[in-house]
Amino acid sequence: MLNSQQTENIRRQIIQQIEKSFPEDKKEFAKSQIEAMNSEQLEGFLNQNKLMKTPQRSQECVFCSIISGSISSYKISENSKAVAVLEINPVSKGHSLIIPKEHISTSEKVHQSVFPLAKKVSKILKEKLKPKNVTIASSDLFGHEIINIIPVYENENQGSERKPVTQEELKELQKILAKTARKTPKKTKKVKLVNSREKIWLPKRIP
Repeated sequence: MLNSQQTENIRRQIIQQIEKSFPEDKKEFAKSQIEAMNSEQLEGFLNQNKLMKTPQRSQECVFCSIISGSISSYKISENSKAVAVLEINPVSKGHSLIIPKEHISTSEKVHQSVFPLAKKVSKILKEKLKPKNVTIASSDLFGHEIINIIPVYENENQGSERKPVTQEELKELQKILAKTARKTPKKTKKVKLVNSREKIWLPKRIP
């Protein structure tokens, strides 16, 4: 287990690498992901990614680590193609990430395999959190294409200021969003079949 000093030193090294190797429009988001990790999450990330020496390689990014379970997350939904988790450093309450289970780097493939889950999560957010709107936007980080689902309460967007939240808040929100309304199938009443042929009493025929 990393101590606090080791954690901070390694965190700084990773952020420095992000500063050097990431496009300008993606640096802030990538840094926020690293900064929001606690010691355990960061250690899991390092074990999976080997200090991020090759952040563009398949199965060696923060999102692949979430899929594999090396980094803990707050999952709210899932299908065969993707996982929906809460953003740990969101721009608004309920900000979620749709992460393809396959390391996909092109938005064209993402929309084909992942959009159904994005649509489902968007509907859940609208129903349970009552935002004015919900925006869906794709982005490519660590070479892994993902989709941001952002509830809009005022004028939030992907570039808005991020608001760190506690693990307790994330767990509580996870319970609210992950809870699916299970409709109990109505029991069909058994209909008793009645023989319509009634027995009619007739006097015996006298010969």
